[in-house]
Amino acid sequence: MERQRFAIKGCEFEEEDPQLQAALADAYDTLVRPRCLCVPGGIEMYVARHSNFVVKRMPGSGSAHHPACPSYDPEPQQSGLGELMGEAVLEPEPGKVELRVDFPWSRKLGRSVPRAESREVREVDVPRLRMSLRALAHFLFERAGFNRWTPAMFGKRNQGVLCKYLMEAAVGIMVKGVPLVDRLYVPEPFSESSKVGVAQRRHEKLAVLSLREEEASLAVVIGEYKANEATMLGRRVWIRHMPDTPLLITSRSWDRIERVFAPLFEARDADLGRPTRLIMTSLIRARREYTYEIDTVSLMLLSEHWIPVEGVHELPLIDALVAQRRHFIKPLRYDARSVAGFPNALLLDAGPSIIPLHIVSPFLDAKERAAKEKAIKRGGDATWVWSTEQPMPSLKCVAGSP
Repeated sequence: MERQRFAIKGCEFEEEDPQLQAALADAYDTLVRPRCLCVPGGIEMYVARHSNFVVKRMPGSGSAHHPACPSYDPEPQQSGLGELMGEAVLEPEPGKVELRVDFPWSRKLGRSVPRAESREVREVDVPRLRMSLRALAHFLFERAGFNRWTPAMFGKRNQGVLCKYLMEAAVGIMVKGVPLVDRLYVPEPFSESSKVGVAQRRHEKLAVLSLREEEASLAVVIGEYKANEATMLGRRVWIRHMPDTPLLITSRSWDRIERVFAPLFEARDADLGRPTRLIMTSLIRARREYTYEIDTVSLMLLSEHWIPVEGVHELPLIDALVAQRRHFIKPLRYDARSVAGFPNALLLDAGPSIIPLHIVSPFLDAKERAAKEKAIKRGGDATWVWSTEQPMPSLKCVAGSP
């Protein structure tokens, strides 16, 4: 089931029905709630407006949909999102999200942090969860649907699709009182014929990076890492589809990035027999007019089909699922210390229940292995398990396979 049906004011519509837009326009800004008819009785939805009217699921209702429904979403506890919901991720109303993050929207320049004066302690702050830059990237990729796969997506993901859907995913998200869409830049597809217009739109978008009273504003850039080169003053970092605008960083900072993310750089360059992508999420600030430097960086690995993965050990499973035309979701880590307790993938085309798919690697330490065994047991008899020391078990035996 890839096409949804909706009930609106007693009438039923398929998602490609030419009358649907008129029905949604009539329901927009009213108390009318369309119902998704993927299960008996339907599931209440709401109407949002982008370039067209769109039917979206209500907060917290994703797991109530049928697994084959495009609006299905697993319980947050199946990924790193679970520990952030309600504390770092707040949904005060449908279509509105507030994210509490651990990074600022500006930096004071050239000032040391003053030493705090000793004083009597009169209160104790309760620690609050805050999302990292990586978690923000995972949230946007999940909201944009890049961790979800259906056979209809084959060959249809590219830079233009990434730009369009990540920017749409940012609509309605507030971060520290600022609309995220105002501080997010995803490169447009670059071509020689359009480079002047692309550059002009980038300048307009990043005009927010101004210097005021020794304070530098920050913005988020999400793009595919291409290469870096040494200069006399540091490093130039190149993002695909930004060939005319490198991001600048000191050599010492770049060396630390390469140490911290060494496994991802190695995976990108490994002899895997298949391409991978390395997505860089950067907080940037203006060094001077039209010159940008990196403040903070996070990296994540993607398969050739733009599906986020935790490491190269997941690629054979992801490739097998794509090749066999399966419908699945890839749970994302966010800020979880370990992913061992989460399924490596969730199969959606096996009937009314999802099937968790787990990978057991010999490189798991004792604590991670215990967490993985606990998660496998929690999944029940239907759980599919692959120990990478053995050939991959057949996926065709899983109910619902073609």
